[in-house]
Amino acid sequence: MTVLTDLDGYRAESLASWNEAAAGWGERHDWLFEQTRPVTAWLVESVGPSPGQVILELAAGPGALGISISDRVAPGGRVIVSDFSPEMVGLAREKGAMRGLTNVEYRVLDAERLDLADESVDGALCRWGFMLMPDPVAALRETRRVLRSGGRLACAVWTTPDRNPWMTIPVASAIDQGMLEPPDPARPGPFSLGDPDLLRTLVAGAGFRDPVIEEIVFSYRYGDFAEFWRVLVQLSGRLAAALAAHSEPEREKLRLAVAEKLAPFRDGSGSYTMQASSWGVRATR
Repeated sequence: MTVLTDLDGYRAESLASWNEAAAGWGERHDWLFEQTRPVTAWLVESVGPSPGQVILELAAGPGALGISISDRVAPGGRVIVSDFSPEMVGLAREKGAMRGLTNVEYRVLDAERLDLADESVDGALCRWGFMLMPDPVAALRETRRVLRSGGRLACAVWTTPDRNPWMTIPVASAIDQGMLEPPDPARPGPFSLGDPDLLRTLVAGAGFRDPVIEEIVFSYRYGDFAEFWRVLVQLSGRLAAALAAHSEPEREKLRLAVAEKLAPFRDGSGSYTMQASSWGVRATR
């Protein structure tokens, strides 16, 4: 695993990107929750929230996962929905308020430096967050610190590029056209924890017992290419920024190139089904 040296620079860049992308994530909140339901179900089952427990969600974004289990910890329990982006936490707070939830706490927290007491939560969830953190080892150690003895961790990270064409095809096309730089192996990224052996080593090295890793395969479905492109731009801050920096003819050239490469995923009705693959990790403090 390559070590990132400019941690503070990456953190600042990442925070700005996620704050900027928050509006799109808020708009796609319900769509994304439905599309990724198999991963959510696996994580919730692995943590097993029950009445009276305190469950922490890290890198929560708009908080769909944490909010969805608020009824599982009632009565007497609570969910802490956290993210390091204030804009994302604000979205989660709005979603919870719309449902009238009273047992969800919304916190701006850096997973690498959790402002929580030792052994203060019963379970921790993180969906596609650890692989984007500048120091995932520190974040895993912090997660273990705040878990009570016997507390469970359940997290998800993406597997490998070849198993996730929904992401890799547009990014590779943008790189081919010079709109994005090739990925830097020293920087965190969607597939930086895609090696299951590395993943198991990091989790065990942080002090967790009995790490189990399983592949969770699901599909993203789009009504047509226009929807695919709209979702891509709304949820991918890096690509959206690259598109904004180029001219309309250049953006259209990329859009046409991606549409051509996605043709094998289109059915007779014009809709698209694209495989996605995530590692599910569960372990015990």
